Amino acid sequence: MSKSTNLSEAVKHSIEIYFKDLQGERAHGVYSMVIESVEKTLIEEILKRTQGNQSEAAEMLGINRNTLRTKMKKFKFL
Repeated sequence: MSKSTNLSEAVKHSIEIYFKDLQGERAHGVYSMVIESVEKTLIEEILKRTQGNQSEAAEMLGINRNTLRTKMKKFKFL
């Protein structure tokens, strides 16, 4: 099993739990919730691995450093 498959399975499992926990209640804003949650966790973990080096983190993420800083502000990492 590839690493991307493991990640996909983890996301799938988390979504299944989310809907189970809703106990039949209607879900709202699931897309935004999942994307923001994954993005925040990803950025946080990459920053830990790069010991806060934003240039290195941006490179690892494949995004511009300014984009990373914008996202860090959004998630209150700055």
